[in-house]
Parts: sequence; structure tokens; C-alpha cells
Amino acid sequence: MNYKHNFNPTISDEDIFNQIVREKDCIGYYNLVFSDTSEYKEYAKTIKQKNIVIIGIGGSTLGTYAIYKFLKHSIKLSKKLFFLETTDPIDIKSKIENIDLNDTLFIVISKSGTTIETISIFKYINSLVKCDKNNTLVITESDSKLNEYARANQIKSFDIPKNVGGRFSVFSAVGLVPLAIVGIDIDALLSGAKEIHDSFFNKNSAYERVLKKARFFVEYKNNFNINVVFSYSSRLDGFNEWYIQLWGESLGKIDVNCTRQGLTPIGIIGPIDQHSFLQLIVEGRRDKTVTVIKVHDFHNDLKIPHTRLEGLKELDYLDGIEFSALINKQADATIESINNLTDIPCDVITIDSISERSIASLMYEYELLTSVCAKFMYIDAYDQPGVEAGKIILKQKLQLKQ
Repeated sequence: MNYKHNFNPTISDEDIFNQIVREKDCIGYYNLVFSDTSEYKEYAKTIKQKNIVIIGIGGSTLGTYAIYKFLKHSIKLSKKLFFLETTDPIDIKSKIENIDLNDTLFIVISKSGTTIETISIFKYINSLVKCDKNNTLVITESDSKLNEYARANQIKSFDIPKNVGGRFSVFSAVGLVPLAIVGIDIDALLSGAKEIHDSFFNKNSAYERVLKKARFFVEYKNNFNINVVFSYSSRLDGFNEWYIQLWGESLGKIDVNCTRQGLTPIGIIGPIDQHSFLQLIVEGRRDKTVTVIKVHDFHNDLKIPHTRLEGLKELDYLDGIEFSALINKQADATIESINNLTDIPCDVITIDSISERSIASLMYEYELLTSVCAKFMYIDAYDQPGVEAGKIILKQKLQLKQ
């Protein structure tokens, strides 16, 4: 992963790093890179169904979707992965209509085991097809109500560690099991994440990147409160969605001084949003930082053909250019136009290729970045009281209707 930046804050980060090292003993996501994947891979070999449907929401699906979306057109996969994650009836019905439910493994994922959206959808699926030990898998905490249900019905289950939050769980069974089932190399995923882990905790390049970037974000949060990830590949659309949840739910908090904190995440796709949101970045208020993510090698040689279009001869210079080269030149043009203004903080991440290692490296680095930002902001990155309040109100409203 190559990295460029145009900001240079210079303050010692030793105290923050030591806090992260101490936190590593009680926050589980840091050490998921050392997980033994053998049980996941053995289970994956036993699955005969062609369709894999994940029933979950938020942290139970977004990380898995990010990796699957990034890789699915570059790797020959033996099965199809679908996500049922919203209670929108139109979405549910339209997805189910395109799935052979009799040739499907249903993976029900809920850390608490009582997520209303997840259980509601699972109830509906059960009305359409019998969900039992032959076509259902549960991923949840070991002492959850959902795990009790799984044991009572002899359904296979995998545990989500209690010290791993949902939005940080992609490298646990939550992500690794379904990805292994469809044919993605989960050992390569963990290897990519471990590269960043080792680089950070050995104080090498990842340490320098993460600490510098986090400190800048926090020190200048009153000036640049909006953080835009500008991903130049549609394959990173899932990553953008995952980043928005990770950033928003982790950093929108009240700090130790009872002050409201938060950095607003926005995820956009180039070159599509080059023709819309870029205008706001360039001529709008100076309240945004920009991170451009490029892919160096798309593993695709699709070219613009030498086709003559009457009246458009002046665009013949496009002939023969690979689309992968074109999109990267578009990214470079955006980066240069931003840097020429000198007053918009901008950094560039270049992913070397479309691979398990590269997407896992990117995601693990963003998990570290989130944790470090939280330390600088004196907040807890791992709770979500604002979300929990809404869940309590919803449950009360639904119970009153009975």
C-alpha cells in the first residue's frame, strides 16, 4: 500500500500508542489477525448449497459485503452471496424472488442475538422454507438467546467474541465464515490485516501514517469536521459503506468533559462523483478533508476501442487507452486539482491490486485509525449509546402494540 499526504503535524504520539498497546489486552479486534481459521475452512467444505444468504444488519454484514463486493468479479467463486439486512418489504421480496430458497444456506448473524431487524427477517424466511440444521448457520455470542435457539434446534453456530464489537468484527467468524464458504481465501485476508498490525505495533510505516493522520483529524476537527473518502473504483462502494458506519458509530460521542465530539464520514465514488460532489469540495466551505483511494492494478485490460464516431474526431486521443488507466488518470487529475488549491487537506492511498490482502490491509488500517482518533478525542470508540437509545424506544413501541 503506497501512501501520500500533504499535511505534517509534528507532536509526539508515544502516550497515545501506549494507550493502544494497553487496550490491545481487552479489545478483541486487534488480535483477530492471529485467528485459527481451520474450523471455518473445514465447515465451508461441507456446504453444498449454491446460494448463501446472510441475515443481519450493520456490523454483521457491512464488512463482509465490502470484501465480497471488492473481490467478486476478480476471483472465480463457487457460490453466490446475498444480504438480507433491511426491513424494507420491497427489498426483502425483490431479493428473495431471485433466490432458490431450496438451494440456500441461511447465515443468521447477530452479536446480541436479539436484533429486531435480523430476527424479523429470519421469522419471515421461516414462513417460506423450513430453517433447520441442514440449511441454517448461526453466528452470535455464546450466551445469546439466538445461540440458545441454535442449540435447541441442533443448528451449527460460531461465536462472536464478547470483546469484539460488531463494526470491528469483519475478521472474526462474522466475515471469515461466509467468505470462506463462497471461496475467498480467508488466510490471505488475515495475512493482509496482519501486515498492517505488525507494521503499526512495530512502529513502522503504518504507525507513522495512522498516528499522523489521526492527530491531524482531531487537532483540526473544528476546521475540517467532514472526512470524505473518494474511492476511485466502484468495487470500493462496499468499503465506503463500511467506513461510514465504523467512523460514525465509533467517533460520534460525548467525551470525558461532556463535550460532543464527532467527525462526519462521507463516502463517494470516482469518477461518478467527480461530476457532482467534487464541485462542493473545490468551491464549497473549507470544512472537509479528502482521502482519495486508487487501485494500481485492476487485473483488467478492457480498452477504449478505435471506433470512429462522426463529429467527435477531436476525442480520438482516447482510442486504445485502457479503462483502468483512464480511471487512474481521472483520480490523478482530481488529486492535482485539490492540491493546487493548497487549502484542502488531502491524502492518497494506492491499493496495489484487487486481492484479499489489499482490501484486508485497507480495512484493518481504518480500524486502527478509528481507535487512535478516539484516543485523541478522549472517547470510547466501542460503545454506541445513541443507537441503543433508539433500539430501546423501538422495542417499547412494538410491545405496546401487542
